[in-house]
Amino acid sequence: MADGRAETVEIGTPQLRAEVALHGAELVRLRDEAGRDLLWDGDPAYWTGRAPILFPIVGRLKGDRLMVDGVAHPMRQHGIARTSDFRLMAHDGASCRLHLTADDATRHAYPFDFALDLDYRVEGATLTIAGTVRNAGAIPMPASFGFHPAFRRPLPYGADPVVTFAEEEPGPIAAVAGGLLSDEPRPSPVEGRTLALTPHLFDDDALIFLSPRSRSVRYGTPGGRGLTVDFADMPQLGIWSKPGAPFLCIEPWSGHASPAGFDGDVTEKPGMALLAPGERRTFAMRVTLDAP
Repeated sequence: MADGRAETVEIGTPQLRAEVALHGAELVRLRDEAGRDLLWDGDPAYWTGRAPILFPIVGRLKGDRLMVDGVAHPMRQHGIARTSDFRLMAHDGASCRLHLTADDATRHAYPFDFALDLDYRVEGATLTIAGTVRNAGAIPMPASFGFHPAFRRPLPYGADPVVTFAEEEPGPIAAVAGGLLSDEPRPSPVEGRTLALTPHLFDDDALIFLSPRSRSVRYGTPGGRGLTVDFADMPQLGIWSKPGAPFLCIEPWSGHASPAGFDGDVTEKPGMALLAPGERRTFAMRVTLDAP
């Protein structure tokens, strides 16, 4: 039990250990070879999340409603997976698989038949998380998927961390207004490849890179140890924290919040994939800890 509430499973190697909750299929603990915590602890004084899984939407919909064939379905920010109980399908010392299928409760918000598998695997000092979405119904199924891990800020390897992108990111980036994407972009705060985590960086909500050049970022103190987040097949990236909070979220996405002016059918929403009956799609990210 990681937090006294959710049943968890542990996996890992001598270099990196992880704990995953069946509730939400959420990563709730990540520790290095010395047992030092790398993941945010979910302190409710700031934010209770740790690394929620985002499905079938990423971000917010206008009015928190999913429109399907003219019918409005209540859908909270980031979707239903993060509040659902998954079943443990497989577990060994270094990996686990958790599974969720559609039921009456999920269909109330998301009226589609789906199957969702979350695979966690640790190899050496690398954690790979893969989400596989399958359309188990007879009609096309719209879906987005995202990761939302919150890492400690700073990590236990020195103060003043930065985010270093694999490529230069001149921007612009998307602006957020009331949880939706504004029509007006904002200048990129990335200087060359470096994002300095300044005190007011998140005063206007998350940094949203709709078309980043980079497929990986490194988070850590220059010259010290850090974490590299790889997201080869995830087209968007969010970076977020609450002002003054001791965590940093690095969020690879396939999808994003609705544009402020969009209130149409979910099949027409920007950022949604449309899966044919029986089609599967896998979304993955990797977190690698530098060697000591």
